[in-house]
Amino acid sequence: MTFQKVLIANRGEIALRVIRACRELGLSTVAVHSTADEQALHVRLADEAVCIGPPPATESYLNIPQLIAAAEVTGAEAVHPGYGFLSENAEFAEICAQCGLTFVGPKPEHMGMWGDKVRARALAKRLGLPLMEGSAVLEDEGHAIQEADRIGYPVMLKASGGGGGRGMKICRNAEQLEAAFPQARAEAVAGFKNPDLFIERFVEEPRHIEFQVLCDGEGGVWVLGERECSIQRRHQKLVEEAPSVAMTDELRRATARTIGEAMRDTGYVSAGTLEFLMDEKGNLAFLEMNTRIQVEHPVTEEITGVDLVMEQLRIARGEGVSLGPMEDDLVPLDGWAIEVRVNAEDPETFAPWPGLIDELHVPGGPGVRVDGGIYGGFRVPGAYDSLLMKLIAMGPDRATALRRLQRAVDETLISGIRTNLPLHRRILAHPDFASGALSTRFLSRLD
Repeated sequence: MTFQKVLIANRGEIALRVIRACRELGLSTVAVHSTADEQALHVRLADEAVCIGPPPATESYLNIPQLIAAAEVTGAEAVHPGYGFLSENAEFAEICAQCGLTFVGPKPEHMGMWGDKVRARALAKRLGLPLMEGSAVLEDEGHAIQEADRIGYPVMLKASGGGGGRGMKICRNAEQLEAAFPQARAEAVAGFKNPDLFIERFVEEPRHIEFQVLCDGEGGVWVLGERECSIQRRHQKLVEEAPSVAMTDELRRATARTIGEAMRDTGYVSAGTLEFLMDEKGNLAFLEMNTRIQVEHPVTEEITGVDLVMEQLRIARGEGVSLGPMEDDLVPLDGWAIEVRVNAEDPETFAPWPGLIDELHVPGGPGVRVDGGIYGGFRVPGAYDSLLMKLIAMGPDRATALRRLQRAVDETLISGIRTNLPLHRRILAHPDFASGALSTRFLSRLD
């Protein structure tokens, strides 16, 4: 499993993040890019770069034959998928293995095991993870109404094969559920090529809490605490922090023990994230597992001192995790970190805003980290996700981290395009944010 050259099957800030980890490990890197990303920062900073197609992702970053060909041409021995695109595609991981490439991530069977939400719910139940009351795969509208009557309204109609808000509908009565069913199914087919739907009890003001894990596949499990990702727009995260003000040490340790047992039971390998909803009473309920590195991983790195991407690479090389045994499988946490995602979009309408960045100034100073993939003079393409960079601030406590993040947002200058920085200023200045009174409906309280 030892390798010296890594092809990064991604773009933007996560591609640059992987390049940095590879450099620290002495590994060579290969960037891939579409014609729209020819001048992207990850292309300019990698050791080698290969164009894999035109701007549409289906013809470039999602084009498996082109990615495999790029690895073969450059002599890459491993593939890091980043997040998004093919990062949770079990078929891609299998093809990499068949072609003699090390896939930096979980085994294909683990990706399939956790990738389907209905199957994941059944597995989570067997493993003793707490669950929100819900249904199996729904046959039709009538079956959905029958299950909703059993669970009790309101319910959330969800796509079994994916996430990101697609195929998700809140239904407060049978009429809404009947109307939403065909819409959700159409979104599920279009987004995930999987028509299966199920429902769960809907919590009005939940917190979104997720736990980061590293696993060596030989019984070693490290739980790196939790992240709070409650501030979202249309189920897309905007602000993340670690730890969560809502989590007690007793609940954290109990959850870490349960997660550790579950990961050992399944033999999971590499990094992963288990996502939960916390209801108004502080009870956790398992949502899904993401078998990849998360966008928001830096806040965990800052409070644990663990380089998660480097650990992914170490595990893939057969070197194991560079941490010793932990009590209750829980890695010690130190301090607080908060992150905002800076997107190229209108701060009021959220419409994407690609274009030329005339000028860029990133913040600095104590306790500030910037993970980005842009520079002054870079043209942001309109074909991909609008994420430009992540601003992360850390401190010995939440109040210090918040003040530093507010300073970092104010110091950031991006001209030529619109960004959501004004929205982040409003979020961070809100008294509910300062007090930690968060939920997934936080944005509705801004106006």
